[in-house]
Amino acid sequence: MDLVLIRLLFVLIVAVACYLIEPFGLSARIDAGVGVLIGLAVILFEWRLRLISLKRLIGAAIGSILGILGAYLFALVIRTSIPDGHTQSFLQIMVMLLMAYVGLIVGANKGDLLNLAALGGVFGGEKQGKKSYKILDTSVIIDGRIADIAETGFLDGIIVTPQFVLRELQLVADSADSLKRNRGRRGLDILQRLQKVASLQIQIVEDDFPTVREVDLKLIELAKLYEGKIITNDFNLNKVAQLQGVAVLNINELANSLKPIVLPGESMKVFILKEGKEYNQGVAYLDDGTMVVVDNARKMIGKTIDISVTSVLQTTAGKMIFGKWDERNAMRQEPTRLANTVVTSNALSNSSLPPEVKKAPPMMLDRPLDETR
Repeated sequence: MDLVLIRLLFVLIVAVACYLIEPFGLSARIDAGVGVLIGLAVILFEWRLRLISLKRLIGAAIGSILGILGAYLFALVIRTSIPDGHTQSFLQIMVMLLMAYVGLIVGANKGDLLNLAALGGVFGGEKQGKKSYKILDTSVIIDGRIADIAETGFLDGIIVTPQFVLRELQLVADSADSLKRNRGRRGLDILQRLQKVASLQIQIVEDDFPTVREVDLKLIELAKLYEGKIITNDFNLNKVAQLQGVAVLNINELANSLKPIVLPGESMKVFILKEGKEYNQGVAYLDDGTMVVVDNARKMIGKTIDISVTSVLQTTAGKMIFGKWDERNAMRQEPTRLANTVVTSNALSNSSLPPEVKKAPPMMLDRPLDETR
């Protein structure tokens, strides 16, 4: 509130000064109106400056000073080479404006390269102003797991969705093929979920590269432009981007790294779903989709068994676990299971005892059934 009052006071002072001095040679009221516009322009400039980091401000100041010094040297050359007149004055003003503008822009863009922390003191507390851009690929949007990752809070920075990716999603959603149409609509729903995540900043950019036709190559060029990372689950895009020096966040690699670690010799309980390619093999799957190949388990299809892990194979497509079902251990456990079954069946058979036994006192039930009869 105090800043608003100060800004209004500043605009009022500029307007009154223009009204009294009449610097533009117009009527007092028109000069006062021009003063109000100048005051508002200064406030807008100040408001934009607040969004710029200290590094960029220092870089812009240094660039402007160097530009003005260069313009002064050019003005000396113009003064000695061109006779006095309107042309000389125009060239001197244009050179000064050009050099100051170029110095301001270049200095602001290169200001992020300054290391203010090395100066210590007040500059040591300056935070890094560089933003982290993460660019979404079409395949990872349709996949949908990116929304679950974002909702857990493991994803930060600015999530960039290019306009050409949205166009590709729309084409898939409008496809005549029902499968493609459902995938496209799912991708649009995932984007809506991402927009509802409070900790994320979703930014849709209009940058396009007309000379590049393929969407994957456009993503790589956009990542170079924003100095960001591509989020994808496309294996080919992953390799091409890495060859061009673009960082990639692969959802499949993340999923593989989060799978439970199983060591040879450990035991685990699996459900044998189908038979394997080799003789007497059974195949099971863990909850995360990891394939488990079990030896000697072909006849146990449709049953849950305890196996012993023999080896683990890590491939580019994921992880495979090899195990073995020991039938002898299962036979040793069978008597215990049968005993539990007999006890359970005896308990259930009590419901079919004669009425006089059911009504007998508890001490009578301790005797053999022959005596009670």
